Amino acid sequence: MLGFLKNPVVVTAEINLSLVALTVMGLMSRLWGLSYPRAVVFDEVYYGQFVSLYMKRIFFVDDSGPPLGHMLLALGGYLGGFDGNFLWNRIGAEYSMNVPVCSLRFLPALAGALCIPLAYQILVELHFSHCAALGAALLILLENSLITQSRFMLLESILIFFILLAVLSYLKFYNLQRHSSFSGRWCFWLLLTGVACSCAVGVKYMGLFTYMLLLAIAGLHFWHMLGDRTLSNVGAQLLGNMGLTRGLALLVIPVAMYLSFFYVHLALLYRSGPHDQIMTSAFQASLEGGLARITQGQPLEVAYGSQITLRNVLGKPMQCWLHSHTNTYPIRYENGRGSSHQQQVTCYPFKDVNNWWIVKDPGMQQLVVSNPPRPVRHGHIVQLVHGITTRYLNTHDVAAPLSPHSQEVSCYIDYNISMPAQNLWRVVKHNILHLKLFISACYLSHCSNSESLLFTFFFQWKILTLKNEDTEHKYSSSALDWITMDTNIAYWLHPTSGAQIHLLGNVCTWASANVAAVVYTCLSLWYLIRRRRKIYDIPEDAWQLWVSAGQICVGGWVVNYLPFFLMEKTLFLYHYLPALTFQILLIPIVLQHLSDHLCRSLLSKSMFSALVVAWFSSVCFAYRTFSPVTYGEPLSVAELKDLRWKDSWNILIRKQGR
Repeated sequence: MLGFLKNPVVVTAEINLSLVALTVMGLMSRLWGLSYPRAVVFDEVYYGQFVSLYMKRIFFVDDSGPPLGHMLLALGGYLGGFDGNFLWNRIGAEYSMNVPVCSLRFLPALAGALCIPLAYQILVELHFSHCAALGAALLILLENSLITQSRFMLLESILIFFILLAVLSYLKFYNLQRHSSFSGRWCFWLLLTGVACSCAVGVKYMGLFTYMLLLAIAGLHFWHMLGDRTLSNVGAQLLGNMGLTRGLALLVIPVAMYLSFFYVHLALLYRSGPHDQIMTSAFQASLEGGLARITQGQPLEVAYGSQITLRNVLGKPMQCWLHSHTNTYPIRYENGRGSSHQQQVTCYPFKDVNNWWIVKDPGMQQLVVSNPPRPVRHGHIVQLVHGITTRYLNTHDVAAPLSPHSQEVSCYIDYNISMPAQNLWRVVKHNILHLKLFISACYLSHCSNSESLLFTFFFQWKILTLKNEDTEHKYSSSALDWITMDTNIAYWLHPTSGAQIHLLGNVCTWASANVAAVVYTCLSLWYLIRRRRKIYDIPEDAWQLWVSAGQICVGGWVVNYLPFFLMEKTLFLYHYLPALTFQILLIPIVLQHLSDHLCRSLLSKSMFSALVVAWFSSVCFAYRTFSPVTYGEPLSVAELKDLRWKDSWNILIRKQGR
């Protein structure tokens, strides 16, 4: 019975030491000296404000993108014990001791480091050699711009991590398709594809580009599957199940997850904050502080004693709220017309405490809701008391200041003259709510309604429609500048020494990536023309491998780069980094293809290998040359001048450099 104990329990595992070594080197390159500089670096001044608001649970809206990236940065602050107390007002400001700098920068650095093994595995799943996969990982490892962007409290490294994870997950799922459909691993990688896509879009809307690319590739693969005669024995039902599974994992789950990010965001931020004004009154009332102090305990249905706002929903050019303040109409206007000199009532386009009115029963002095509440119905007579000044909404036979053909609306001040108050209003409800002056035919056509919305969808809509006034920035650039790296960004400058940090790429890698893209395009066109004439220069399996690599790498570069030519927003060099990552993956693919299919003789292969070694040495040289401005090492004036390889680069030079 216990015979199995006679033999030892043995566990075997395969460990890819190259992958382990790459991961360790990636962690070292991104995590080393992470707390330096202990000062605000470039867009940390922007993202840090949101981290502080998360720490204090104060509601905000960031019109630049969804909340997942901000929440991940805030998670780093939470794990480091950050209390949110720091004034993010300028780049270069020294962090106070309560700011856990290392913790705030840790997750972006970790994500940047993990991009290196992901790049290796992507090329393996594309069925390229270990040498090509190693080359792709090393190029990502030695890319100065990716290192710089990973080492600070910024979002691009997290975005690229989720993008690469989505690509790798889909490739693993696809490679399991023929032999392991509906297995545990098959389902896992398919689900992880959808999750990673959702996270990429949740970090930045730029993630949508890669998500759309993967959806297109998945649709194309499924279309080919439908026409594959070798799968004719599978059956229509199983193919239908495969399609439904893909739809669930790549459409339904990502959308649900994406919306859940906003739900979590709203659940975390329960205190009133600086961006309440753009949200609905009902949402503002749900926050601690702010309107909640006014509306707490108010019935959802308008009743006598209710505190309400009245909004003109048909107003042009924008909707506005009935508003009053202590200012009065002038005794006489510039054209000589007289006025009532009563308190002004206006239509104000912004939410303000002076927009609130109390619904009063004319027969009672009570200004609070009774228990039980007495609802206001169609035909009821009411008075409206301004919440701040306690004066009654009023009108009389005096010409309005801007529309002389209409009666003036005011808040009544008793000057003890022959101008009695006319402040009784009848509620007349048609398609919208009107208030009709009880003793005349005057209508105050504003609407008042209880706003009940699905705040998650509304919050998303607000982000998409919120207009951010983009202004020209010193380091902004055009998309055309990115390919040849004609621009840079100074992220940080030490106040006394020559130490500085710049977003600058590895010049050799960027140039090689452009060459690889051109070579791939030209070779692909050549092959297509030749294949059209029934001339096959490479085997069919090599052709399929070439096409698959292009779908991912060239497609990834195209969808992450070309849309910026259509965007009317301030652009920076870091916007190019996701596209650059795909382009870098293309370099070893092209090199392996040239070696395998164009170098036919042993001599040509040897010469090509020697050229590749020399080229990679230049990549290493460029990496080391620009490392000082990647990691912020002190430099002399002469050393800084030597780094200005292009006149368009803005390398900051001070006389007091050592």
